[in-house]
Amino acid sequence: MDAFFASVEQRDDPQLRGKPVIVGAPPTQRGVVCAASYEARRFGVRSALPSATAGRLCPKGIFVRPRMDAYREESHRIMEIIASTGAIVEQMSVDEAYIDVSAICQAEAADSSLLLAVPLAVALKQRILSERQLTATIGIASNKLLAKIASDHQKPNGLTVITDREKVSFLRPLPVRTLYGVGKVTEQTLNKVGIGTVGDLQDYSGDLRALVGSFGPKLKQFSFGEDDRPLEIGDEIKSISGEETFLKDTEDRKILRACLKEQAADIAARLKHKRLGAHTVQVKVRYTDFTTLTRQISVEEPLTEANDIYRLGCFLLGREKLVSRPLRLLGLGVSNLREPTTRQLALL
Repeated sequence: MDAFFASVEQRDDPQLRGKPVIVGAPPTQRGVVCAASYEARRFGVRSALPSATAGRLCPKGIFVRPRMDAYREESHRIMEIIASTGAIVEQMSVDEAYIDVSAICQAEAADSSLLLAVPLAVALKQRILSERQLTATIGIASNKLLAKIASDHQKPNGLTVITDREKVSFLRPLPVRTLYGVGKVTEQTLNKVGIGTVGDLQDYSGDLRALVGSFGPKLKQFSFGEDDRPLEIGDEIKSISGEETFLKDTEDRKILRACLKEQAADIAARLKHKRLGAHTVQVKVRYTDFTTLTRQISVEEPLTEANDIYRLGCFLLGREKLVSRPLRLLGLGVSNLREPTTRQLALL
């Protein structure tokens, strides 16, 4: 979906259409940008940017408080439209999904199958626009790596096809950061040896393992558009978390404990609703200078109770000495989720 949160706000309030909309806390308060319309992005506003910074970059930006329930409901409606095609769907986030239409678009040649998917994509875009008054950008390719790259190529409201015949040449001029698994640190490592584009990576004759370790062979495959990752289907939830940005930086233990207790209670309620238990608890802290740290601990038996999750959160904060200075943000999360078999009796 295109600038999903901001687009929903612009659709629901006609006065916001065509204007720089910033979804997040106002610049006069502590908080970050959750999303920005394309009009606001022209000023350099992006997700996770401090609201105060966004306000300076875009003085005429219109700040709107996020309505997560509305976005989740809208996401549900859109995913229903996608599922109605009969395709296999892997929802990646509230506004993005991979869909496998190979069973619908069958042809003897791979590239012919991709071209058969174009009318389906056009119809899907038109239906989302007609029924939900929102635009989507679709990328068509033979694997997840290329489909994701294609979906980012002509935003907003775009449609891009990358055929197997042209995939190598299509990738060559793109920044190496475009490839899945290449983050800021890996990009800097590659840049130091003269690898700035995917084409540079394709032509590199050295052993990439010396630069990026065991990721080297897979990165080389990605540079040629090869990706064998399957779709992960089903409703499996990978993690549950919550976080709070304080109006004023604090190291007051009473405030921090109350925050953790509230987050733990919410997480436990969501675990019970999904009939899941968690084997890993993680805490996240952010300091005044925006330095962010996360620490986690895993247990053998699944956790389901709020008090257990809260105690492990406190344990991590204490063990890692994370409250060594005032905190701007505190978060608590659980992952490694499984269906619980027995009640957790002892932890530490």
